[in-house]
Amino acid sequence: MTGTGHACAKINISLDIVSKMDDGYHNMRMVMQSVGLCDELTVECVPGKGVRVNSGLPFIPGDERNIAAKAALAFFAHTGIENYRARIKIKKNIPVCAGLGGGSADGACVLRILDEMFETGLGRDELEKIGKNVGSDVPFCVSGGTRLAEGRGDILTDLRPLPDCSVVICKPPFSCSTPELFGRINCDKIRARPDTEGIIASIDKGDLSGVARRMYNVFEDALPRGARDISDIKYVMLDSGALGATMTGTGPAVFGLFDNVDDAREACERLKADYRECFLIESPASAVF
Repeated sequence: MTGTGHACAKINISLDIVSKMDDGYHNMRMVMQSVGLCDELTVECVPGKGVRVNSGLPFIPGDERNIAAKAALAFFAHTGIENYRARIKIKKNIPVCAGLGGGSADGACVLRILDEMFETGLGRDELEKIGKNVGSDVPFCVSGGTRLAEGRGDILTDLRPLPDCSVVICKPPFSCSTPELFGRINCDKIRARPDTEGIIASIDKGDLSGVARRMYNVFEDALPRGARDISDIKYVMLDSGALGATMTGTGPAVFGLFDNVDDAREACERLKADYRECFLIESPASAVF
């Protein structure tokens, strides 16, 4: 049996850290949006045991350390399906270690593919429940769209779709350490926060400008020295006509929202002069469930 699917990247329209929980994790509040920058997955199930992942990238593990493999194993354990070996092939288009949720999107896509392949009919809620044990962003990536994510990112509330716009994404040539950034955050001393309620209200009204001017990511204040590329990329986007620009996730990828596709193209071309991984997405991605 073979199934295929697309795994969409996500961006954080807002990212706020409310508090640190007793279990050591952080209580997050984020407006998340899927975008049409996608990995392409093929899953083949044959008699046997185990899971292998092939991404064509030597630095991405192909065993159970890979979120896609974890998702397959979690699906089999949840459904009681035995005696199948999963071979997962991923064509990576989403930049790795960028804050775009590529690994989580791959894991969520595996869950959807296996649900369809084995005709288990689990649906969104059950797949999100499985995904919660695979990774914090996996439940959101199961269906994507526009959603408010709270807690560890697994308490999800559907929102109206983000107003139509163009999105430019640019990843500078370095990575940010997620544990290091969380370690730099003191919830009581966060100086600037996104206006999440204002963003949700603007989405309800279809006011893209209202959304864009309220965007923020608290991790931008926790970046180490030498991360000047973040502000440089934001400057180019805003100078080219972006309504707003901010870092996504724990970075370092930056995105800008544009109400004019020509302005978005100009920004993308300007950024390509200095950065290899630049993408123009002409509309947000809708929920798949």
